[in-house]
Amino acid sequence: MSKDILMIVGDFGEDYEIMVPYQALEMVGHSVDAVCPDKESGETVKTAIHDFRGDQTYMETRGHDFELNATMAEIDPSEYDALCVPGGRAPEYLRTYDAVIEAVQHFFESDKPVASLCHGPQILAAAGVLDGYEMTAYPAVRAECEAAGCSWVDGVVRDRNLVTGQAWPDHPEWLAAFLELLGDEINHTEPAAADD
Repeated sequence: MSKDILMIVGDFGEDYEIMVPYQALEMVGHSVDAVCPDKESGETVKTAIHDFRGDQTYMETRGHDFELNATMAEIDPSEYDALCVPGGRAPEYLRTYDAVIEAVQHFFESDKPVASLCHGPQILAAAGVLDGYEMTAYPAVRAECEAAGCSWVDGVVRDRNLVTGQAWPDHPEWLAAFLELLGDEINHTEPAAADD
């Protein structure tokens, strides 16, 4: 059954963490409204690509322009079945918007499915909704997640209505867990072995 999903994005959110979930959720029949505070439907956010090349942290390069298809000031979180909060640099400033915090709190107060990845849990921590959850995020934000009351677990984690992952390499497992939470049937199969 198709679900209406709210995705909160912003400038320099992680490209893969916005594009891949948006397209995958739409591909299986869900409707995704991507919004950003202070921007309207039809405007774009600039994304960033974070790559891991053996340094102590990730390298950031310019990604794509991602077009918003809804206006945050006009949406009502109660009309959505689930929430997706990607990572990247955007969460560090998105968490300063009251509308973002209130939207996140609605999904937790209503026990609706929430998926968050990488730095996205910075918004959840700011919203004060992580107390008592087992979860993960990008390892560099572990301290602020734990300060918000969660128990840290490495790898993709599903605890009640919340699915979290550490970064875009977690997409297959993270998206599968979110789709299962949404009520989609997921068939886990091993990839076919390549012929030698």
